[in-house]
Amino acid sequence: MLSIEICAGAGGQALGLEQAGFGHIALVEIDSAACATLRANRPRWNVIEGDVKNFSAKKYEGIVDLLAGGVPCPPFSVAGNQLGAGDERDLFPEALRLVRECRPKAVILENVRGIFAPKFDEYRAKIKRRLQRLGYKCIWELAHTHHFGVPQQRPRAVLIALRREYAKHFVWPVGVAAPPPTVGQLLYEEMSSNGWREAAQWMNLADGIAPTIVGGSKKHGGADLGPTRAKAAWEKLGVNGMGLADDAPSADFEGNPKLTVKMAALVQGFPKEWEFAGKKTPAYRQVGNAFPPPVAKAFGNSIMKALIAGNKEQEIALYEETRVTG
Repeated sequence: MLSIEICAGAGGQALGLEQAGFGHIALVEIDSAACATLRANRPRWNVIEGDVKNFSAKKYEGIVDLLAGGVPCPPFSVAGNQLGAGDERDLFPEALRLVRECRPKAVILENVRGIFAPKFDEYRAKIKRRLQRLGYKCIWELAHTHHFGVPQQRPRAVLIALRREYAKHFVWPVGVAAPPPTVGQLLYEEMSSNGWREAAQWMNLADGIAPTIVGGSKKHGGADLGPTRAKAAWEKLGVNGMGLADDAPSADFEGNPKLTVKMAALVQGFPKEWEFAGKKTPAYRQVGNAFPPPVAKAFGNSIMKALIAGNKEQEIALYEETRVTG
């Protein structure tokens, strides 16, 4: 099964879909640091650096099984002006254009929960109507990352669209049975990597899941853990949210430690070996804007099962037709 990924970022969704069995024939991303991250971690991926508005998927028609992407969130985020279609960063129209061009069997697009605000009801309905006219059945629901083992409060709006012959086989993933690890359990190894004497005590304090990791925009915000409310939530977990550290706490460190970029990435569900290119702020921005790989993997698995079942059904129907007629 082959996929095209748009707005690929640092590869959170692409990695999860890879883990679900999809091979990527093209990943489109405009940010140079994110492209460097993709190339560093997956040298064989076909990373196309540039604006998705200049990318055509026509040559992939009949080849690609899945079109995936995390189109920009600011047009719908409560942290912004929620201009929706009036925001030049709204790339849903480009995603629909690419669907028309390559006719994938399935589509997955993720965004912030703000897109479910009543003011965007008609906008969402318009997108669904366009996909339905192209022959797809749509499901647009909220997914909570902590249901998939990611220790973070990060609700995401996930749009799934499948051709009708595959849609009847799709089952929305329900997540994993076990609760996610606490922030302390997840980060203890990293926090203690420089011999911090209070690491075990800190682990017991950080006994909950994290608020949403936010990376900020290029225009606003630096490498900190978000607005005042988010910082207060981090403080309850024993984390200083006023910035990011370059390294884990030293042996005699006192007070609440800051996260490193690697720690933030672990909270997002990235594997330890995933490296992020660029200086601290652009690297952290990539982390904060990512779709957690475990969540992407779960949706990829469900899409994969639907495509396999649909293909098998078509093969059986073709076999029966051939047997009867010949």
